[in-house]
Parts: sequence; structure tokens; C-alpha cells
Amino acid sequence: MNTSGISERIAVVGLGLLGRGIVTSFLGHGFEVVAFDASPQQQSDARGHVEQMIGELVDHAGFDAGLRQDWSARYLSVTDYKALGNCTFVIESVTEDLSVKNAVFDQIEACVSSSTVIASNSSAIPMSELQQQRKHPERFLGMHWASPAHATRFMEVIPGRQTSLQTLEITLALARRLGKEPCVCQKEVPGFIVNRIGYAMYREALHLLESEVADAETIDISVRNAMGLWATVCGPLRWIDLTGGPELYARAMRKVLPSLSKAEELPTVMQNLADSGARGISNGRGFFNYTPEQAQHWEDLYRKHAWRVAALQNEYFPVIENPKP
Repeated sequence: MNTSGISERIAVVGLGLLGRGIVTSFLGHGFEVVAFDASPQQQSDARGHVEQMIGELVDHAGFDAGLRQDWSARYLSVTDYKALGNCTFVIESVTEDLSVKNAVFDQIEACVSSSTVIASNSSAIPMSELQQQRKHPERFLGMHWASPAHATRFMEVIPGRQTSLQTLEITLALARRLGKEPCVCQKEVPGFIVNRIGYAMYREALHLLESEVADAETIDISVRNAMGLWATVCGPLRWIDLTGGPELYARAMRKVLPSLSKAEELPTVMQNLADSGARGISNGRGFFNYTPEQAQHWEDLYRKHAWRVAALQNEYFPVIENPKP
């Protein structure tokens, strides 16, 4: 056992793109990983992606070159939940559907010990809802990752009303061991911290688009050149302090806030795209259209940028694995 109270063997349930990054993050830091997915095709695809991501850890993050060979000996692909039996930490990363997650948790709980921590990679569901049908709700909490999970520093940790302090402390220590910068959501709200702020921005961007203030390309360029400059170094509250302070912003906000969208329903443009089956770069249709080459270009650009941001964050804000309370 290491200082976090977690053995070197953990499990990830769900091998979509985000789950594969989570697997890679653990493999890169010396853990044995039990990687579960019921789909043989997902299992096959995941292994290739993990190998590629392992290479990125070596090429971009300074991991030992030997990782390219030794990771596979610590990677166990499984389609049977019983293989999770001796894992002391399990991360669920399946679709964002409460009934699906509950069915997965039923299977996990039937196989692991009562002391095993079970973390959900939910991006919006309140943890207390996920705890309601659990045998040991005190060992459940949220562990919200961002893609690409093996490169980003992002980590929201969301305890539910019944989550124990020990479960929270174990999870925070584990996150720091992985080089993450965990942020605890101290009050349960849908969407947690980052997504709530993001959804407010998305709603206003859609409002500007529907109001014909600007086209999609112009809106994206504006945000990229403004928020994109400062958001990797400081958040919105420190940005206010750096650029005039609350007194200055208060004067502007009094004029602007009444004009912002307060819509509670999905914007029409978003609903129409969703109804048409638009899945962004996955099928080449979203707010922009993509050829396969264009989709690959944007995906590669984002991953390259993520590594550059990670390097800057590590330079400016080193992670302290065991900070003082």
C-alpha cells in the first residue's frame, strides 16, 4: 500500500476516449490497471489508443522511455466484472445516464470489497443521486476528468452528502500522485464548477449566434483571442483583479447583465443540430462541417495545445503531491 491508502491495482470501467486517457494516466504513474468494457471492439480500439497516449507521455511529458515497453505488462483488458475483485479504487467512465451508471455500480459493488473507493467520472449528475441505491454510499464520490485525461491537470472531486472524509482524502491524494490539481466542489449543484461556468458561456454564445450579432466563426475567434489568452493562467475572478478589479467590473456589469440571455430552454439552433444527429467531428457535422482530414487536424491541434498548456502549468504552478492541510 502507498501513502494514499490505495494499492497499485486500480480499475477503470468504460473505455471510451476519456476512459482510455484515464487508463493511460494510471499506467504512466506505475499502477496496474484493470480495464473493463463489455464491448470487444472497444477493448481492441482502446489498446491501440493507450499505446499512442503512452508514447505522448514519453515524448511530451518527460516520462522514462522504458514506459513504451513496460506498460502492457500492467494492463489487463477484461469483460467480466469479477476481475475487479482485488482493486482498491474503481473509476466508472460510462455514458452520462443515471440508470446506466446505477446498473454499472450494481455490478461493481457485487465484486469489490466494502472498503473499495468507487468514483464516478460524471460531468453533471449530483453525487447524492448516485449514492441513493448504494450499499456503502460513504465510499462513493465524483472524480471528473477532462480530455485528454493523460495530459490535462484538470480534476474536479465531488463528494456527495454521504461521502466519508476518508474517501475524500484518499481520492485527493491519488489525484495529486497522478500530477492532477484536484478542486473540491463543496456544495452539490448540477454540472459542478467548470461545466456550470462553461454552460453559461455556451448559452450566451448561442444567443449571439441566433441574434445574428456575429457568425459562428467570428464568435469562436473572439473567445479564442480574448479568454484564450488568460484562461490557462488564471480564472475569471483573478482576471477581474488583474484588469481593473471589482469596482471597475461592477460598473460594466450593471449595464451588460440585463441584456444577457436568461433562457431556460435549449436554444433553437442547438436543438435543431442535436435533432439532426450532429456529433461534431465524430460525424463531420456541428456548428461547422468537417472532412475527415479537417476533423483530424482539429483533434491533433487540440492535443498538441493540451501538452503545451500542461508544460506551462507545470512551470508556473507545480503540483504538490502531499500539501500541508
